[in-house]
Amino acid sequence: MAKGEVVLKADKVKRRKKLEKLVPLILLLLLLVLVITYFILNVVYNEGHFTISMDKNTYLNSNLIMYESRNDRSSVIKLSAKQIPFMDNISINWLPEDINTEAEGSHNGDNYIAYTFYLENKGAETIDYWYQIVQDDVIKNVDDAVRVMIFINDEKTVYAKKSPVTGEAEKDTVMFRDDEEGIIILQERPRMEPGQVDRITIVIWLEGDDPECVNAILGGEMKIHMDITEEHIEENENI
Repeated sequence: MAKGEVVLKADKVKRRKKLEKLVPLILLLLLLVLVITYFILNVVYNEGHFTISMDKNTYLNSNLIMYESRNDRSSVIKLSAKQIPFMDNISINWLPEDINTEAEGSHNGDNYIAYTFYLENKGAETIDYWYQIVQDDVIKNVDDAVRVMIFINDEKTVYAKKSPVTGEAEKDTVMFRDDEEGIIILQERPRMEPGQVDRITIVIWLEGDDPECVNAILGGEMKIHMDITEEHIEENENI
């Protein structure tokens, strides 16, 4: 065997050994990337399909406090509603009549999400606050048939996306806002007196009587969150 051939084979052996050492490292790095990606997606999509957050400045500098139970009125900056594994369409008429007073925190039922919490003015002055619901993500246009019902104490409002056929509000609803930043609901709560407590209940479901509640939205998903702030929010007139 020629000397050159020996050197060439030796180089191949070295390269093969280096490659054998690199392959496990590359596989380990790929596995690490997959684990990190899964963790990020898990946090994003399983944190809760509905969260409520108080603006940081409001939380730190305001006398407006937020809590889940009247038995524990410790102020928190964020609340999360429990998910339900599957949501089939139902009628608003199937919801409990006392849904806004039946429980605190998460009190989901068959095919709907329900969450109750409190806002309290602990200061000595009358304040105004704003609440907005933002659509973070939607899959398969499921928002076409979603309903969001908000109780402020005993005052109820049902919100829905406008009819794609008429361009008007669906029956017995207030239209979602048409906002580039994804804000679908924006409301002011004026003149909250010192010591006053607002009981707020949010209910989310798929309305089976909506003409857009069709098979095409099966498997769809909608992720939204609610923000609370005492700061003035400029309303967009393009509603």
